[in-house]
Amino acid sequence: MRFFINVSKYLLNKKFSGIFSLILILISQISCAPSKDNKRIVIASAGKIESIDPAQANTLRSLQLISSLGDPLYRINSNGLLEPSLAKSLPEISNKGLTITIPLREDVFFHDGTKFNSHAMAFSLKRFIRIGTQNYVIAGRVKKIETPSEYLIRIKLNKPSSSINGLLTSINLTPISPKSYAEYKDKFLNKRFVGTGPYKLISFQPEKQRIEPFSNYWGKKPNNKGIDYINFRNSSSLFGAIRNKEADVLLSNSIEDIQSIALNRMARKGVLQESTGPAMEIGYLTLKSNSHPFNQEIIRKGISYSINRKLLTKKVSFGLREPLRSIVPPIFKKNKYSHWPNYNPQVARQYFREAGYCENKKLLVPLTFRSNVPADKLLALTWQEQVKRDLADCLNIQINGVESTTVYKQLSDGAYPAVILDWTGAYADPEAYLFPLLSCDEIKNKTCEKGESVFSGSFWASKTLQEALEKSEKLQGSQRLEKLNEVEKFASKGNAYIPIWIVKPRAWANLNVNTPEFDGSGRVLLDRLMKHKK
Repeated sequence: MRFFINVSKYLLNKKFSGIFSLILILISQISCAPSKDNKRIVIASAGKIESIDPAQANTLRSLQLISSLGDPLYRINSNGLLEPSLAKSLPEISNKGLTITIPLREDVFFHDGTKFNSHAMAFSLKRFIRIGTQNYVIAGRVKKIETPSEYLIRIKLNKPSSSINGLLTSINLTPISPKSYAEYKDKFLNKRFVGTGPYKLISFQPEKQRIEPFSNYWGKKPNNKGIDYINFRNSSSLFGAIRNKEADVLLSNSIEDIQSIALNRMARKGVLQESTGPAMEIGYLTLKSNSHPFNQEIIRKGISYSINRKLLTKKVSFGLREPLRSIVPPIFKKNKYSHWPNYNPQVARQYFREAGYCENKKLLVPLTFRSNVPADKLLALTWQEQVKRDLADCLNIQINGVESTTVYKQLSDGAYPAVILDWTGAYADPEAYLFPLLSCDEIKNKTCEKGESVFSGSFWASKTLQEALEKSEKLQGSQRLEKLNEVEKFASKGNAYIPIWIVKPRAWANLNVNTPEFDGSGRVLLDRLMKHKK
């Protein structure tokens, strides 16, 4: 206090009374500012969230946020079973699989106070079909959407679809308020969200989002008073945030594996809590199959045998990631099929020799990795060193880092002969992996000219494979899984995609909150997080 009195005398003598008054006002405001609300939970994640429009969002972090702001018709529970959410009961399928009738809950409101009903659900579905960035998952299947009564929606299909149940769990199909989105029927609303979920959005910036419990929520209320979702630029910042208790919970996306190991050790010592969700993210290599050198099937086969998955997972993740020889997560398979071959440098060399390499000529492999994904660079460097050791006479791998947003924009342009990518299905079903990577609408000489295979960057296609995909839609149960297994087996012979590993989502929490829980789709259940009473 004596300091401020002396300063005030000095300022008054210098005729700075106006400035001094301003300083006093600022000091009083600071002293009256509310203390940090210790009932709110701070969650740290990596990167920015550019959009929370369910028709546009496709990153893990944006879908994680949307899952707390909105509800799908159905959810996959922790046991992998379908359970109603906004639907009143399981879907009724009739007319030889062409009609799906869904009764809806009658006690649901949107965050803007309007009531959820069949018309709102139809509005949301039709909007996604028109403008959704991943509308391929449903657009070609739906013939008509009807609303026979206020709380009954009927979806008529062009052909039977055995994966429709899983598709109805997709967060991208969560309903939004027709009132709030009236001017956004045909364009995205990136920075607002008006849904039916347990939380409502209070503020949105790409680096920080604030959500609070929705007082009129139809289901069980959240265990916390709200969440601040903080997005950090890099792995070191994430690690520091949880270690220094600036964050209560840390999500594992984009954190370096070496720091994941450190957090894992802290959890084993009881300093932190750690939990894991179902392994649904696959990491893989895409080879551009319509241009040199990967237009030769024999070259792609050689590459497939040249990858030592056990070494890569050990060196890059210290075992946190698991080797994978499939493009469908094992969790979705009745039998744990692995169609891609094990590492065998002798067989790889044989194929490369047949293609005219290994004697006095090396195959140049221009490999692109996403520069903002730490594991990508380590994977590229480790594979490069492994090849120098085992196949130096045949291969020369040249690596180049490109920011992920640029990679995604240029994939369909064929900019990358070989690129490291990952994928998590939009819904919990094998087809959510096979369809986005393999489906093609126009095929010419084993090259996809229009379809998802173009957008995935491989440009590889097969009429036989497409027929098998279509047949799978008419099957159920084990017969369907067997048909999808045939699809994957055929894809393994094409080798346009080479699976590397599978990743479990992880979350770490300080001891002031309960252990995070995951749902059956690999997302943290934010509403179950709760701070312990001191």
